[in-house]
Amino acid sequence: MGQTSPDPSGRLLASAPVSTLAGAPERAAEEVPASAQPPRSHGLTADAALGLGLAAALVAVAFLTSGTVDQTVTAPGTWTEIALVLLGAAAIGTVLLVGGPGRVWGGATLALFAAFTAVAGLSIVWSVQPDWSWFGADQLLAYLAAMTAAAAAARVFPERWPAVAGGITGAMVALSAYALLAKVFPATLASGNTYGRLQQPFGYWNAVGVCAALGLPGCLWLGARRDLRGWARGLSVPAMTLLIAAIALSFSRSSILVAVLAAGCFLAVVPLRLRATWMLALAAVCSVPVIVWALGHRGVTSDGVAPALQDSAGHSFGIVLVVVLAIAVAVGVAAGLAADRVGVPPTARRRIGLVLVGLLALVPVAAVVALAASHRGLTGEVSHAWSTLTSSKTTVGDTSSRVTQLGSSRPLYWHQGLDVGAHALLKGAGELGYGLARLRYTTNPAKSDQAHSYVIQTFADLGLIGVALTAALLVAWVIAAGRALARRVAWSELPAGRVAERQGLIVLAAVVFAFGVQSALDWTWYFPGVAVPVLVGAGWLAGRGPLLAPVGRARTRRSLLDRPGTGAIITLIAAVAVGAAWVVWQPLRSVQDLTNAENASSNAVAFADARASASADPFSIEPFLQLSTLYQGLHNRPGARRALVQATQVQPQNADGWIALAQYDLQTSRFAAAIREADHVLALDHTADPNTVNAIATGTQAHDALAQRAARARRRRRHRGGPPAART
Repeated sequence: MGQTSPDPSGRLLASAPVSTLAGAPERAAEEVPASAQPPRSHGLTADAALGLGLAAALVAVAFLTSGTVDQTVTAPGTWTEIALVLLGAAAIGTVLLVGGPGRVWGGATLALFAAFTAVAGLSIVWSVQPDWSWFGADQLLAYLAAMTAAAAAARVFPERWPAVAGGITGAMVALSAYALLAKVFPATLASGNTYGRLQQPFGYWNAVGVCAALGLPGCLWLGARRDLRGWARGLSVPAMTLLIAAIALSFSRSSILVAVLAAGCFLAVVPLRLRATWMLALAAVCSVPVIVWALGHRGVTSDGVAPALQDSAGHSFGIVLVVVLAIAVAVGVAAGLAADRVGVPPTARRRIGLVLVGLLALVPVAAVVALAASHRGLTGEVSHAWSTLTSSKTTVGDTSSRVTQLGSSRPLYWHQGLDVGAHALLKGAGELGYGLARLRYTTNPAKSDQAHSYVIQTFADLGLIGVALTAALLVAWVIAAGRALARRVAWSELPAGRVAERQGLIVLAAVVFAFGVQSALDWTWYFPGVAVPVLVGAGWLAGRGPLLAPVGRARTRRSLLDRPGTGAIITLIAAVAVGAAWVVWQPLRSVQDLTNAENASSNAVAFADARASASADPFSIEPFLQLSTLYQGLHNRPGARRALVQATQVQPQNADGWIALAQYDLQTSRFAAAIREADHVLALDHTADPNTVNAIATGTQAHDALAQRAARARRRRRHRGGPPAART
């Protein structure tokens, strides 16, 4: 970042232009608060430290929440959400304490996100699976807090944008490196894994791939910055080598698309194309040996490989990886140092940049020409591709060949999501209700609790209300981000420090845009380790305000004693945050009490824990199922059945409770009730899953038992009546 120096009049002047193409004129920035000026020489060190801290925090979020992606309540995931909620409250308090006066930039964006979160929480009332809706609302609350914290930080510390862009990029590189490392030491880092695709630390390959793709814009920015030493810029080459290898070995087609979009957005908009493209090309070349070697060894990239073979191949893969990274470091550092010595005239740089953009623009043209030259012709190929993409019967395997195939199982999930939303058009089935509600509208045995599309999932879960709020939120954010990027101001009209900042903010915008596209095609929105870094970038852009006039910190500090109203607001925010944290904690408390009930040493303790579990989360059926089991152990039939009836009342559209009640009624000879309950299961679930299989078996046994009972009754009546002769 360019340094600043005072002029004789005492004003701050921007100096040291950083753009490789835009020679921005230096001009006074007296309208910008001192807190928003580019930092002095110590700023880079501070930004590096803050960036490392942010990267470490984001990596921790990924690891702590990796077990929650299937809507499983875990202690690390819950405490991470609570920490984010408290962080968001603390950030708002910081703004009130030290923030300068001015408009609340990004307020509309955050208000709409809060409204969306509130609707998700309110959907517990009508949800088909209210305990999952509670889980989803808690996650959204944590997401809102993360975005709010970033927006608040951007308002108070706008000069720290390098730490945000660098921290997000560093986190993506670190997570990609760990995904590859898990292939090197599979027995230690990925025990029990049977898939050849990268999936650690998320347990899902597309999450790994999109993480790697989102790291590319920041690495391109790192490799092209003039304010860094050559060796520091050179580190972008090994970093991008890891990212490209992770994208390729995840076999994720959506991640490849995201990578192209993210890198393409940066190169098309930011005037740093020559250096960035050169570093990207070097990284691409360095990644080839890693990818080729891995694809050629089934112990690394094939499914169902024995653990011993995975371990052996993984160790060899590690050697290849270390050697290639060493070469990438050397090549990158040499390229970075050479860039300082080799000067390219501005005119030549501009022309080369235009050529690169032109080549990028020719890619779709070449694709159209290739389609037109095929045996189906242009329209035939387009029709065939569309048919393949939208077919709900197409499936693909997990091998590397899937990258060149168009079909997928997503259209199946999307059709089901549209069916769910159409039957609850306004308000949907409740947050995260898609997975349960879909069972009523499909006979396909393929199981998926997510619609694999944020848009389709939102429509299924929250109906048109959720879709409308999402659209409004998107528009509000685009307006706020455009304000921060000063999109109507030419590069040449910006002070040098603002040129550098706009480049960093474009990195954040590219990350948000690319993730938005990927979220429309997948369910990575529900992975906090992926979504939180993106929300940090989105929040920073929303709260930053105008590029040329950030708010910054107040010039003078006033004691809270002189501002009793501010003190009262901060106290209220703290109280709301504590209450929200308590709400987030309740599902975990319920799970822990339920575990204690299952492992209790006495019936009295077990009953107390099970009732406490039901009290902490009254929307879950699990505590009632456990209570029924405890009553059955005491041969208390009325109590056991009453608990199962409560389970069906808590979640009347969940087949799990009904099948448990049907099977219990069958065991206790309530055959007519068992038949009704089994039929109800079949009405709620049309797939051939264990619930329907058990319901059919239960109904059949109950019918047979009733028939036998009726036959015995007829025989008893005949026996009591006897033949006519005996009666006389």
